[in-house]
Amino acid sequence: MKFLEDLQAALRSKFPAFTAEHSLVLEACPPGQEGDFTINCFKIAKFCGGPQGAVAAVTEFLSAHEDIANVTAVKAFVNITLTPAALFAAGAADVDSLMERVKLPAERRRKVLIEFSAPNTNKPQHLGHVRNNTLGMTLGSLLKRIGHEVIEINLVNDRGIHICKSMLAYERFGEGVTPESCGKKGDHLVGDFYVKFNTELSKEIAAVREAHPEWAEKDNDELFLETELGRSAQEMLRKWEAGDPQVRELWEKMNSWVFKGFAETYTRMGINFDHTYLESQTYLLGKDVVQQGLEKGVFTKREDGAVICDLGKMGTKVVLRSDGTSVYITQDLGTTLRKFNDYKPEELIWVVGDEQNLHFKMLFEMLSRLGYEWAQRCYHLSYGMVNLPSGKMKSREGTVVDADDLFDEMSGLAAAACAERDAELSQEELKRRGEIIGLGALKFMLLKFNPKTTMIFDPQASLRFEGDTGPYVQYVCARVGSIERKLAERGIIIGTPDWSKHDHAAERDLAVKLFYYPAVLQSAGEKRDCSGVVDYLLDLAKSFNAFYRECPVLTAAPELIPGRVRLAQAVRQVLTDGLNTLTIQVPEVM
Repeated sequence: MKFLEDLQAALRSKFPAFTAEHSLVLEACPPGQEGDFTINCFKIAKFCGGPQGAVAAVTEFLSAHEDIANVTAVKAFVNITLTPAALFAAGAADVDSLMERVKLPAERRRKVLIEFSAPNTNKPQHLGHVRNNTLGMTLGSLLKRIGHEVIEINLVNDRGIHICKSMLAYERFGEGVTPESCGKKGDHLVGDFYVKFNTELSKEIAAVREAHPEWAEKDNDELFLETELGRSAQEMLRKWEAGDPQVRELWEKMNSWVFKGFAETYTRMGINFDHTYLESQTYLLGKDVVQQGLEKGVFTKREDGAVICDLGKMGTKVVLRSDGTSVYITQDLGTTLRKFNDYKPEELIWVVGDEQNLHFKMLFEMLSRLGYEWAQRCYHLSYGMVNLPSGKMKSREGTVVDADDLFDEMSGLAAAACAERDAELSQEELKRRGEIIGLGALKFMLLKFNPKTTMIFDPQASLRFEGDTGPYVQYVCARVGSIERKLAERGIIIGTPDWSKHDHAAERDLAVKLFYYPAVLQSAGEKRDCSGVVDYLLDLAKSFNAFYRECPVLTAAPELIPGRVRLAQAVRQVLTDGLNTLTIQVPEVM
């Protein structure tokens, strides 16, 4: 804003300590005080002769500025009311300039690598993966939007005992079925055999418990190798690691089915990874890192031959077992180095559930002790569990909500809601709108909460066209489109607005909110939390609906129509840009 630039120049001239390195920030007025913006003079007091000197200087200059209608000092706050022309010029009158302000200055932009999704190839992705995918893809989109270079990475867990469970069940019970022969997505088919394995395993464990009452205190994992199925799965894993041709052939076949299924799920969500690492290719990488750590004294050998790292209050962590085999953190050490060497990012982010909080603290501490200075720029985006109103999900029991089934449900519910509003829509159009609105509602609700929050996802509630939902925001965009179509039908040509005519409180409220859009995106990017963008879009949509009720557009006085139309268009552009940044599409009609 011109008045802000002029004020900063005046302060730098009057107070040499207030240099070009310092800047003023316009904030929202404190509750109960009047004005479009406020300047907190506490923040510049040390440069300007104390709070009173800062308030006096700011008030004196702004009181004489042509863009200012009123200035009020309340303690250390200077509240500012702009003239209508200056206020609307800050957002509604020049949306292109507003959008340009979204980008961070070049010196603040970074190269960021984000790893998310990380599914296993023994089952389809479920609601928990959907939250992970949504958090990862939207954070990547947000960081790109504000100017960062972003590399999006997936690390697929495609090996291990859990993969062998599905393979063994298929070998014994599959009877040669394929995705094509049964008409089922490959990841779903493989997931069925994972459930089948655990069903049969439960029967064997029950028999073991009955035969050995003395093992009553042992949990199921401890009894795994006491069962024939457990021993067979372990033997299959040993053969896989030894490169057994038959086991490898089965593994490659079943994994190919799963990867094809994953690709369909990712496409539907709008995800496109820059690179996918496979655990089968990375699980041995960390052993060299452990050897280097031993030489540097970061790791030590225990009496039984295991290699450990003493992490103080975090505890002691084994990084190599006594038999020389690696553990998960060993692989993570090696994979992290591979990712860094491949892409040389300035920041590395992992999107992983909060049950791994300690794991990542340990990983980052080990990397730091190993001498990698970039370890300080590693960040774990931890998130809480997402449940349904019916309760928690369990993969082994087959009670999870598969991502694809959830997408179908959301799309179907949204299509049904659209059909109620317009019975003349074709099935093709209903399906198209249902997909946009349904998946948008899903993503919006998953992003509505801070990632750390454990949440309950209610499909029906997320699709309401009124309330704190994605469809509510999408509907505002469609409403503006309807205004434009009616203008065209009536042959009304929009001229240049006379912003001096616009001083309604609802109009001013919209202009102020539009001004803050760039700051909202940048703040969300800095916090790595898209929920602030969701809150902003909901707030802007509510303000628009208040404006729409109180300030007629099509039936307004002729001199008011251009400005109100431009104001509505600016709202739609910002809402659309915000939703697109959250990877949510916007339908033209709802």
